[in-house]
Amino acid sequence: MQASFKKVVFKKLTYRHKSAQINISMNEMQPAPRRKVMMRKMCFVVIAMFLLTGTFAFAQEDIHNHPSCPLCGMDRAKFSHGRMLIEYDDGTSFGACSLHCAAVELAVNIDKTPKMIWVADYDTKQLIDAEKAVWVIGGSKSGVMTKRAKWAFEKKADADKFIAENGGAIVTFDQAIRSAYEDMYQDTKMIRDKRKMMKMNKMQSK
Repeated sequence: MQASFKKVVFKKLTYRHKSAQINISMNEMQPAPRRKVMMRKMCFVVIAMFLLTGTFAFAQEDIHNHPSCPLCGMDRAKFSHGRMLIEYDDGTSFGACSLHCAAVELAVNIDKTPKMIWVADYDTKQLIDAEKAVWVIGGSKSGVMTKRAKWAFEKKADADKFIAENGGAIVTFDQAIRSAYEDMYQDTKMIRDKRKMMKMNKMQSK
């Protein structure tokens, strides 16, 4: 009896010991899915930071390579919210201060084929695809090199918000650049008159 009792006790202890090991093993395995989730989240964060850094670097490189507009001399960093970048298929590029000067460049170099046309998002100042952008014409905000302002937005919601606060109308890229050519005479006359006035003021201040 005593031997049988010892065997039973031994079996129970062994079973409990094994159960404890199983429980410990299960507890050690439980955090694994959490670690996977955390790793995924970290990967998403790293990827997002990489994309944002890449976009910022591209924007900085754009202004560094083309600090001023070759046509009018405007500071592209100062007017970064309206600047444009034209990349041609021959590897050359042109940095404009505005849609006005970009339109002049495209007309003058009619034999060159644009590979990509970029424009700054009015709010973020990051370069976006000009053809896919949501364009707003008009409104109370003063335009760059134009009397009738022309702004680009990546998101329609931002364009709608701008219109609610400043007026204007949503158009496509084709409509926006067409309006730039339509406004060319009045805008050129306006710019010429402004620069004439600035020269006169400088001469009078001497």
